[in-house]
Amino acid sequence: MAAGLRRRPVKLERLAVQGIQRALSDQRAITAARLLSGFGEHAAGWLAVGAAGAALDRRRRPQWIAATAGVALAHAASIAVKRAVRRPRPDHPEIEIRTGTPSKLSFPSAHATSSTAAAVLLGGLAGRNATPVLLTAVVPPMALSRLVLGVHYPSDVLAGAALGAAVGAGVRSAMGLLR
Repeated sequence: MAAGLRRRPVKLERLAVQGIQRALSDQRAITAARLLSGFGEHAAGWLAVGAAGAALDRRRRPQWIAATAGVALAHAASIAVKRAVRRPRPDHPEIEIRTGTPSKLSFPSAHATSSTAAAVLLGGLAGRNATPVLLTAVVPPMALSRLVLGVHYPSDVLAGAALGAAVGAGVRSAMGLLR
């Protein structure tokens, strides 16, 4: 399976990235994508949110710590899959690379993975309706930002979101058993 994913994505994925970049080519969209990218780099923004929750909510500190560790676990899982699959990032003359990346590996998107895991785990602690709000208001823009910046293909962000949801659900279930 990993060998099949290493191949260049089909032309349709490249065309999708090109179309998204054309549609969202104004400087405000690119700046917003870069801000999201910075927040999500190495899951740092999500880890900071989890640390703040642990610091501010003493009563549920163990849950915040476990949820934050789950976000870190999701990020680590995406890096492990990236290293196993070894799919290269977009490299086509018609795709503009608009930000730097820590590696040349693309599948899955670690940003989409950690953001989805954070929505599931941290959202569950932030309030009853926070998870659906984060899943609809934060995860899609983070995933889209990776395409706007030209550093992922659509299947990279979809796989990252699926991986983040799976890790998040597993950790959330384990947290429920520990309560």
